[in-house]
Amino acid sequence: MPDHPESKPLRADLDLALRARAERLDDARPAAVAQQRKRGRWTARESLAALLDAESFVEYGGLARPAVAGMDGAADGIVMGTGRIDGRSVDLLFYDYTVYAGTQSTINHAKSSRMFAHAEKHRLPVICWLDGGGARPHDMKVEGRGSTPTFVVFARLSGLVPTIGILPGRAFAGHANLAGMCDVLIATKDSAMGMAGPPLVEAALGVKLTPEEIGPASVHVASGVIDVLVEDEAEAIAAAKKYLGYFGGPGPAGDAPDAAKLRDIVPDNPKRAYNVRKVIEGLADVGSVLELKPSFGRAVVTSFIRLGGRPVGVVANQPMFLAGAIDSPASEKAARFIQICDAFDIPMLLLCDTPGLMVGPDVEKTGLVRRSARVLAALANATVPVMTVVLRKAYGLGYYIMGSQPLDPAILLAWPTAEFGGMGLEGAVNIIYRRELDAIADEAERAKQHKHLTDDLKRKNTATEAAARFLYDDVIDPADTRAILLNTLATVPPPPPRTTRKRFIEPM
Repeated sequence: MPDHPESKPLRADLDLALRARAERLDDARPAAVAQQRKRGRWTARESLAALLDAESFVEYGGLARPAVAGMDGAADGIVMGTGRIDGRSVDLLFYDYTVYAGTQSTINHAKSSRMFAHAEKHRLPVICWLDGGGARPHDMKVEGRGSTPTFVVFARLSGLVPTIGILPGRAFAGHANLAGMCDVLIATKDSAMGMAGPPLVEAALGVKLTPEEIGPASVHVASGVIDVLVEDEAEAIAAAKKYLGYFGGPGPAGDAPDAAKLRDIVPDNPKRAYNVRKVIEGLADVGSVLELKPSFGRAVVTSFIRLGGRPVGVVANQPMFLAGAIDSPASEKAARFIQICDAFDIPMLLLCDTPGLMVGPDVEKTGLVRRSARVLAALANATVPVMTVVLRKAYGLGYYIMGSQPLDPAILLAWPTAEFGGMGLEGAVNIIYRRELDAIADEAERAKQHKHLTDDLKRKNTATEAAARFLYDDVIDPADTRAILLNTLATVPPPPPRTTRKRFIEPM
C-alpha cells in the first residue's frame, strides 16, 4: 500500500475502508497463518509475493465475503488480481486454504469468472494457485444460486493465453477441473488431486479414504496429468516463472554448451542406447531446459529450451525406452506439446531416432491408430518453423511423423550416425528376400545370410547415401548443429501479430 504523509485525522469512511483492506492481510490473521504453518505451507499472499515483481500486485475483490449469513473469510477464499513477473503483466487467481479450505463459493466463483474474463479481454497469461477442496456445500443454501460460468470462461482461454496451474497441496472437484484445463500443471511431490474429495467418495463408494489415498501426486505424474513435479512452493514458483518465460519472446543469448561433446553421444554400436536428454542439453543455452511430463510417454522427451536466447520447443525420441518406438502415451504427449508450441508461435526442434511406431496386439489395444495420428495432424497443421535433426534411426511412420520431408521442415539435417528406411531394415529383408531365405534349410546359414542382406541394405541407407538422394538437406558434424540451427532460426521471419486465437489446446 502506498505511503502517504500524515496530515490530519482520516475521514470516517476512508478509515473504515482502510481498516477493511488491512484485515484481509496476513498480519491481521495470525491464526490463519499458524494454520498454514501447521500444514507446512505458505499463505496465498506469501506465495504471490514470492512470484511477483515487488509492489506490482493490484488486488481485485479483496473485500468480498461469503454469501451465507454468519460466515466470514478474507477475500472469500480467493486472492486475485494483476501483477508483473520479470516485467510481464499477468492475471493471478490464488485460492486461500485458510478460508473454508479454499473452497469455491458463490461469491468467489463470481470473482474467478471476472478474472478469467479480464485475461481473455486483455490477453494476459493466467496463473492459478489451486489449493482447495472443491465446492463449498454451505452455499447450496444461497437463494438464486445457479451454475457458474467460471469453468466455461477458463476453457475459452485455451490457446489464447498461457495458463499455468500450481498445485501446492490439495485440489479436488472444481479445483481439479481447473487444473485439468491448464496448459501446464506444476505440483509439489506431497500434493493430492481428484475429481471428488473424501466426503463424496465415501458417499458414492462407501469407503473412507484420505485425499492422498484418492489421488497422490505419484498417480498423476504417471498418468501424465502433472507436467512438472517439484519439492515445495519455492520450486513451484521458480518453475512457473521459467515456464512463463518461454512465452515472452527472445531474450538475451545464454551461454553455449561444449559443442564437441555432441560428437560422442550417439554410440558407434547402433544397438546401444543413449539418453537423448544429453543431446538436448548439448544444444540448448546452459540452464535453459524445462522438461514436461518426464515420467509419462517416456518414448519421447518434450522440453522447452532457449537457443541463443530464443524459445524453442523440443520433441525428441528417447532410445532409452522402447528403443524410441512411439507408443500411445508418447503420441498423446508429443501431440499436445506441438499444439502448445504452435498456438503461441514457438519454433520447434525435432530430434529423430526411432525404429517406427510400436507394434503388436497389446499396443493396438491402446488405440495407437488414432493416437499416433494426433502427432501427424498437429505437425501437418502447425505453422511454426520446424527444424529436424535425425540422430540415428529414421524408420517408417515413426520418422514420417517426426519431421520428415513431407512435413516441409525449415531444415532437415542428419548426423553421420543416421539410418534411413521406409520400415525397419531387418523386417524389410524378411519381406524382400523371403523366398531366398526360406530356401536355406540350415538355421545358422539362414541367419548369416539375413545379416549379410541387412548390412547391405543399411549401407544403401546411411546418412550420406540418403543425402545423395536428397532425402536430407545436409549431413553435418554434430558439433555444428547448434550453430546451424541458430542460423536457420535467424532466416525465419517473426510471426505476424495476431488479435485472435490461432488454435485451442487439447487438455490431454
